[in-house]
Amino acid sequence: MGVATALLFISQGLVAQEEESAEVFLEEYTDQFEECFFEALKQKSIANYDKAINLLLQCSEFTSNQKVLDYELARVYLANKQYIQAQDYAIRALNDQPENPWILSTLLDILQAQGNNHQLVKERIPWDNITLRKNLVSLYFDRTDYTNAQEVLKDMPNSIFTNQLARKISDSLKKQGKIEVATAVKTRPENPLEVLRVQLEEYYSTEQFALLESTAGEGLERYPAQPWVYYYYGLALHRNGKLSEAAGILESALDFLLDDNDLQLKIYKELAAVYTALGNASKANMYLSKIKSGS
Repeated sequence: MGVATALLFISQGLVAQEEESAEVFLEEYTDQFEECFFEALKQKSIANYDKAINLLLQCSEFTSNQKVLDYELARVYLANKQYIQAQDYAIRALNDQPENPWILSTLLDILQAQGNNHQLVKERIPWDNITLRKNLVSLYFDRTDYTNAQEVLKDMPNSIFTNQLARKISDSLKKQGKIEVATAVKTRPENPLEVLRVQLEEYYSTEQFALLESTAGEGLERYPAQPWVYYYYGLALHRNGKLSEAAGILESALDFLLDDNDLQLKIYKELAAVYTALGNASKANMYLSKIKSGS
């Protein structure tokens, strides 16, 4: 592999084989750095986060370019739910590359995991950079977080971009309002487990995968033996690019499954898609064969 003065795409091609991708520029670095760096990515891909963190910290001994390390450390600390450390490294990375949407997306993931938004770190990032704000409002829009998207738009100069996005947000809010009205007409079940099921179905049908992930995750803490909660959680993790976690959760769903062939087939289908994305053809084919056999 050519490593000196090269563009490295952290994407499906790496050991982690994650759905997210980021383009980062690496200056000259040594074979020791390469070995250490890719071993860290490997450890992250198998959820050995502490070891991945230690390896990434060691990588700094072999290069003067901290940019890629800051970004990867932010992602591993996030995966390990060490949000303060993740936030600090993401901010450092974003200050180095303010127009990099992947770094900004990671920072937003970290903030949202803590129930916060960009206001918490606004003074610590290059807020004057118009491309950064365009990326941020686009990320909020993609995540159906229209309130924060509108807040960012208010802070931007008028342009074709802001006008078009404002119209899109307005249209989306109108559609969302219709969904909420239709939902309100339904009779809500009183059983809290059924309330959760309806919630998860709604978040899935409206593609609110961030909410689906957080709500299903909380649901698992309350109902750790319900296979359909595992299914929705695994599905959300998959849609949010957390492939290794998704595979583990979906396979856990099968451990609790009893006489529900429809749900079983849905889980198999999702597992086949996850393992395909992970590049594990044997596992993907195993679950595809189970779908065909219906067992």
